[in-house]
Amino acid sequence: MGRGFLSTAILFAIPALAAVDFQKQVAPVLETNCLSCHGLAKALGGLRLDVKPKSTARIAEVMDIAPGEPGAMPPGGPQVSKTQREVIRQWIAEGSPWPEGFTIKVNKAVRGEATERAAVAKLHAKIAGNKFPAKMEPYKSTIPGTDVNFSMVPIPAGEFLMGGPEKDEGPLHNVKVDAFWMGKYEVTWDEYRLFMFAQQAGETAGADEVVDALSRPTRPYVEMSFGMGINGYPAISMTQHAANKFAEWLSAKTGQFYRLPTEAEWEYACRAGTTTAYSFGNDASKLGEYAWFDGNSNGKYEKVGTKKPNPWGLYDMHGNVTEWTLDQYGPYSAEPATNPWVKSTKPYPHAARGGGWTDPADRLRCSARLGSDSSWKMQDPQLPKSIWYLTDAQFLGFRLVRPLKVPAEQQMYQYWNNGVEKE
Repeated sequence: MGRGFLSTAILFAIPALAAVDFQKQVAPVLETNCLSCHGLAKALGGLRLDVKPKSTARIAEVMDIAPGEPGAMPPGGPQVSKTQREVIRQWIAEGSPWPEGFTIKVNKAVRGEATERAAVAKLHAKIAGNKFPAKMEPYKSTIPGTDVNFSMVPIPAGEFLMGGPEKDEGPLHNVKVDAFWMGKYEVTWDEYRLFMFAQQAGETAGADEVVDALSRPTRPYVEMSFGMGINGYPAISMTQHAANKFAEWLSAKTGQFYRLPTEAEWEYACRAGTTTAYSFGNDASKLGEYAWFDGNSNGKYEKVGTKKPNPWGLYDMHGNVTEWTLDQYGPYSAEPATNPWVKSTKPYPHAARGGGWTDPADRLRCSARLGSDSSWKMQDPQLPKSIWYLTDAQFLGFRLVRPLKVPAEQQMYQYWNNGVEKE
């Protein structure tokens, strides 16, 4: 018996690869990675992949591009893995069988994430391509296409002792933070209403592809200032998700990266180099010079910037409206930390800071904390309840920061999509 016979016997003993199961192995990959751009709603390049394509040549071409290489798909997020690409190649080699009449049903959550990741990828490229400032200085910026402006104050990198005397404010721990700019004032209705009513405010569809791709608030079901004033007054009653999306929208409009501050950044900026209960000292009798709170607010918020600023030039860090941060509300660690951020894993509670016009003086201390609660939208008549508005949190607003260092694309996505969207 010759060697050729033995080789042939061994060859036939090797099992053939199992045929690809289209519905279990191929359809999920196409749904997750492709349908946001190549589905019924949008068929870029004339290619639809929710139904059987006329040709798989373009698919085969893309499968030869490794993740991270130019042209890898999808463009905005984690790309098709090596294993997935091998499965798709095998399916094409088998003649790309597609069950008769089968249509891939789009998972809205998956489609939404893919669209958002694509938008963030384009926005990151736009921001990262802009010139970095030579040095940090105060600046005023006008939102493109409007006459509305906002002011930012430079906050130097530094180190401080974070925490306070109350149970939820400890243990005291050492924190280092990198340099950033912070909003000189709380975000006002002048700015926020441009986001809420983008089309009505003159924003033209198709004028900016990145801006057009971003999610926007639904029309509010009540007048959200509750009669307390709009021009020059702080925007209120938005969810943390809505504040994050405003930051993303403003970043897209200006070409600069904005986000909510972390708790550490917020407290560091509020203290402004001091170690006392308030940025002006420990004497609460002086609070009326710096803040609107339950002792002087007359039952409503007031225009931003009408009281004294803290030593770093930030207004209303104490009082007027409580301010959102990025962090999940929870106990501190005693360990020293650098740029800490407690990422959200559940809808409640998220951390808010500074106290507002409904609060007593003690709640306006630099270290005072507040955790969000589902009761903040108790009177919301919608089912399911809104992801954008908190009717029962008329004391709540926010301000933004702009880090000196532009984050990586994935981190940028995490900042703007922090936490659980549906509460």
